[in-house]
Parts: sequence; C-alpha cells; structure tokens
Amino acid sequence: MKNFTNRLLIELENQLEETQTIEDDPIKKLEVAIEYVVISLEKLKAFFKNYNLNNKQDEIYFFKEIKPQFTSKLIYYNEIYNIEINKPIGDEKRIKKYYSKEIKKLKNFFTKNKEFYKYYRTKNTCLDKKYFLRKKYDIKLTLESYYFQSDPVFSTTHDYLIAKLIANEKIIIFLENKLNNQTANTTKKNDKNILKWTGTKVALVELVYALHNEKIINNGNISLNECIKAVENFFNTEIKQHNRIFLEIRNRKTIDKTNFINSLQVNLNNKINQLDE
Repeated sequence: MKNFTNRLLIELENQLEETQTIEDDPIKKLEVAIEYVVISLEKLKAFFKNYNLNNKQDEIYFFKEIKPQFTSKLIYYNEIYNIEINKPIGDEKRIKKYYSKEIKKLKNFFTKNKEFYKYYRTKNTCLDKKYFLRKKYDIKLTLESYYFQSDPVFSTTHDYLIAKLIANEKIIIFLENKLNNQTANTTKKNDKNILKWTGTKVALVELVYALHNEKIINNGNISLNECIKAVENFFNTEIKQHNRIFLEIRNRKTIDKTNFINSLQVNLNNKINQLDE
C-alpha cells in the first residue's frame, strides 16, 4: 500500500508544481491543479477498492494518514479557487477586508473542531477505531451531513475532517501572504527597510529546499511551492524554474553538492570561534 500511495503522491506533487511554470493565469493554474487532484483521487479510490486489507490497523492508517493527504489538496485548491473568483473588485482596503473575513471563517472552523484538532495534532490513537474504520459511525459524535452522502466503502466519519484541517491551515497561510502582499504593495516604494535577497538564486534555492526538506515549517505541512512563494515574498525576489536550478545543484560534480549551505556553516563557526577568542 505504502509504495503505491507514495508514488501516486509524488507524481501528484510534481504535477502540481508543473502547473506553476506552465500556466500564467492564476485561475487557470487552480483549475488545472484541481483536475490533477481529482484524477489522483480516482486512482487512489480504484486502488483501495481492489486492495486486500490485512487488518484494522491498515484500514485506520489509510484513512488517517494516506487519504487525507490527497483530499486536503482538493479542498485546498478548490477553496482557493472559490475565494479568488469571488474576490471583490475594488481598492486594496476592500480586498484586505475580504481576505481578513475569509481568515476569520477558517479560524472559527478550528475553534469549532478544537477537540478533534488537538486529538489529531497530539497523535492520539484512543478513538481511532471510531474515527477511521468504515461503517463505525456514532451519532453522538455530532457528524457532518456530508458523511451520510459519501461512499461508505471509501469513507470514514473523520478522514475528511483531517483533510479539512490540513487544507485550512494552508489556506490561512495563503490568505495571510495575500494580506502581506497587499500591505507590501502600498509601502514598497517608500519603505527603505524592505528586505532584498542580494545573493545568487542558486544559493536561495539551496536554502529553500533545505528548509522544506527538514519539515520545520508548519510541522512539514507545507508544499515546496508554498515555501518558494513565501521566501520570494519575504526577500522581495523571484525564483524562476526552481526545479531546473535544483537539478543543476544535484548534477554538481563534487561530493558535497550544497555549496551555499556549507558556506553558511563554515562562516558561522568561524564567527563563533572569533567571538570566543
């Protein structure tokens, strides 16, 4: 199971990253992304229905860990699509108010589901058999209506809720970046303190890939492309074709391929040693 689902997820993430380079229109990018995720979910569903589960733990693992990774992407892109196409036409103040209102809705969702959110984030397992086994619903758990309309062979009471939590975390980050961009656009011309990346783009790609690989941002619940966008916004720069740049890094002839990361380590150690002398 893990081998197939891991390959399918990697394939999907690669396709989603490609949409950022092959499409210029933001709305079209989202439409293409949604199509990719829907196709991957159909493949996942077909695989699961033909897969012989060995035990209940396999079933729990699938609905708690695997399926939400795919479903959360569909929720994320679909919600962003709806937010963007319904964005009001007007000045920056009106747009900022719109994004702030959407963030408030999402935060209210976390408040409403705070007990389950805590259960999931603390990696609790005591209720897994109720939450992540099929046809084990308990009406006392205050279930959402969508559960009773979902495919009982491919759904449990709480796998969609996990996906929703994962997606909403990312949507909040997306909207907060939008708000920051709106603020930055109004102050950019007069702000002398704005940060600007003055190193090479190759060095910056090394840094972003390293941070993403360490899974130290949002507990690892952030895509590589989201990391790229955040760094671009933070350093007021643009990284084009980061996949190609990273391929160049991988193809370096030296054993140690991370020149910039190595330089950071050496220079910081030298600085510390100088201060300690």
